[in-house]
Amino acid sequence: MGINSESNVVANIQIGPTDQGMVRLYVIGDGIDLPMDFDPEEALEIAEELKGAAQRAAAMVAGKSR
Repeated sequence: MGINSESNVVANIQIGPTDQGMVRLYVIGDGIDLPMDFDPEEALEIAEELKGAAQRAAAMVAGKSR
């Protein structure tokens, strides 16, 4: 499965700091229980990538609505 593959999987994500000074992304769903820990620097890089992807997606949607 890739970025452009659709899926019917339903999951929730929780994001927060751990008591060990890490940032945890915790994905929970049907048959999924996936904690992922990142150091703060990695988490900031991920946040930048996520923001950039959201901006590009919004630009694509805006371009289609013209």
